[in-house]
Amino acid sequence: MRSIKIGSANFEKLVNRDDARKRRLVDKVAGIIENVRSHGDKAVITYTKRFDRIELSRKDLRVSEAEISGAYQDIKPELVNTLKRIIKNMNKFYRNQLPKSWTIKHESGIEVGEKFEPIRRVGIYVPGGTAPLVSSVYMTVIPAVIAGVKEIVLMSPPNQHKSIDPHILVMANLLNVKEIYKIGGAQAIAAMALGTKTIPKVDKIVGPGNEYVTEAKRQVFGYVDIDMLAGPSEILIIANQHANIDFIKKDLLSQSEHHKGLALLVTPSKKIFNAFHKDGSIKGYLIKVKNLDQAVEVANLVAPEHLEIMVKSPGRLMKNIKNAGAIFLGDYSPVTLGDYVAGPSHVLPTGGTARFFSGLNLRSFVKSSHIISYSKKALSQSAELVKDLTDLERLKCHWESVAVRNEDEK
Repeated sequence: MRSIKIGSANFEKLVNRDDARKRRLVDKVAGIIENVRSHGDKAVITYTKRFDRIELSRKDLRVSEAEISGAYQDIKPELVNTLKRIIKNMNKFYRNQLPKSWTIKHESGIEVGEKFEPIRRVGIYVPGGTAPLVSSVYMTVIPAVIAGVKEIVLMSPPNQHKSIDPHILVMANLLNVKEIYKIGGAQAIAAMALGTKTIPKVDKIVGPGNEYVTEAKRQVFGYVDIDMLAGPSEILIIANQHANIDFIKKDLLSQSEHHKGLALLVTPSKKIFNAFHKDGSIKGYLIKVKNLDQAVEVANLVAPEHLEIMVKSPGRLMKNIKNAGAIFLGDYSPVTLGDYVAGPSHVLPTGGTARFFSGLNLRSFVKSSHIISYSKKALSQSAELVKDLTDLERLKCHWESVAVRNEDEK
């Protein structure tokens, strides 16, 4: 591992690791979005042929009932039971996140509050690749379902059989997703955000993807909401002399299985530092700190996607952690559990964005409306406050909308 010092240029580069945007990528994605806006399904089909080397017609874009039924024949039956157990774990977690509408009454007839409603239509992107990313299906769909989203659209790139991997189709079917399309890349994001003749537009887009997908989500934000701008996977481990070296090594290596994965080890222990300093098998960074308090400061600056705390009393350190997508406590809580079975979604902020983004959760799929109710008496008692502010901001008609009600009372 490569050792870097706190305050060095390399450390600052690590902390500000997601600042740069590639002009060529930005322009290319903008062109794709504009083409989908102008030409709809035709553009989507053209890009699918160009990027995925699959030729589809308009009627082929949506996965058919027959394809979904046939998918069950192409997977191991015991896997269905595994998936059902994972669904149960996630249901337990997310049912505790359901927000409740509320109101509070003040004196003199004032009532204020908040009303929560699920987003109506959500688009979920599931990346393609050499292996089926089944976990990305349930990690995104389940919180949406529990939140009460009525219309869920799933998009994933087509394979060489002009379909989507059967494991993904089965998982989506187990979660009652009825609308699935064989579309990938930036064109999928554009189709969901803008709508086409075949694909009605959505209200929010969630799910991980490559740099084209991420840039497309950035550019369509405002037409629709998005979950976050997720980049390469990250792990930061805080460990001291009590940690198991073999556990640390395997957890760091797990990130190398991800494209451009980032692995960081922060330790005050000479023993841990020396064990990894000359270890060339791990691509990542090693940071020596004075003590565990300084290790927490480093973690908060880096704001990692995954943070493992492998010390004797991890809960004590966790109290001071401000920025992390997900926190894993103790020797027996590897990131892999969060990736697959623990319950919380593995769709998490990367690139330091844990400073202001949260991981995907049930609240990602609800929106709130403020509730305001005043009696005549309450309006009258607040009129003087309104008058002072509307005079200051020179908004005469704003004041008159209150004044006319006081006149009516008189």
